[in-house]
Amino acid sequence: MKRVTGLGGILFKCKDPNNMRAWYETHLGFQTDQYGTTFEWRKASAPSEKGYTAWSPMKDTTTYFAPSEQEFMVNYRVADLEALVVALKEEGVTIVDEIETYEYGKFVHILDPEGNKIELWEPVDEVYHKMLGVTMGE
Repeated sequence: MKRVTGLGGILFKCKDPNNMRAWYETHLGFQTDQYGTTFEWRKASAPSEKGYTAWSPMKDTTTYFAPSEQEFMVNYRVADLEALVVALKEEGVTIVDEIETYEYGKFVHILDPEGNKIELWEPVDEVYHKMLGVTMGE
């Protein structure tokens, strides 16, 4: 069974997400929206298929990273989230919540041995791409 297939995104806390997005837009050329930005790439195993990696600054008071107290959270792309959760439970990994399903994919959160919260995402890239149409400049 495939587990992680790639990097889905970087989420991090900051005092002023609007200022942070504006700084990255001005100085590094990010095309941002209220969530951050998304980088588009091609899958090595299927070059005709697109994939996405998100970059998202979040208010430093967010509780989205709880129970972790870290300033960041990494999102990993996975191939079969339901099967992976079963395997992780059998291996004794802490599963923070239940799988949540949206039209653009499934999500669940786990903890690593040091209590860092990790977001696992089984994407539906075609739907995600359509959602990003304006953000991606298409």
